[in-house]
Amino acid sequence: MSNYAIRVENLTKKFNGFTAVDQITFTVKTGELFGLLGPNGAGKT
Repeated sequence: MSNYAIRVENLTKKFNGFTAVDQITFTVKTGELFGLLGPNGAGKT
C-alpha cells in the first residue's frame, strides 16, 4: 500500500478550447503539505 494522500497522473483540463493544465503528474504523501499556485482562471480548482 502506498503512502500517498493524492496521486495524479497525466491530468489535462481544458476550458472552451484553452488548455489550463496539460499532462500534469504529481503525488502528495500522507502528512505532506502541498500548495498549487497560479493566477485566477488557471484551473487550480
